[in-house]
Amino acid sequence: MLKPLGDRVVVKMCEAEETTKSGIILSSGSKEKPQIAEVIAVGPGGKVDGENVEMQVKKGDKVVLNKYAGTEIKYEGEDYIIVKQSDILALAE
Repeated sequence: MLKPLGDRVVVKMCEAEETTKSGIILSSGSKEKPQIAEVIAVGPGGKVDGENVEMQVKKGDKVVLNKYAGTEIKYEGEDYIIVKQSDILALAE
């Protein structure tokens, strides 16, 4: 399993909606890149750039990411993104 360091968070993007709320089916070209992700693993926080960082997310949280945040990786056949906690904009409840 991936174990992030410092203030890093491993997330997996949620699938884009296939249909709109009104029932219109979207083609793959018209789908917008999702910005909602599920937290898979959280680093320990600690000192980052000389400041204490307390982690505010936990495994299983749904979060909203900065659109172009993080580093995309493939690990054991799955796609993940590793982001800094500061790239997480909000919790999605």
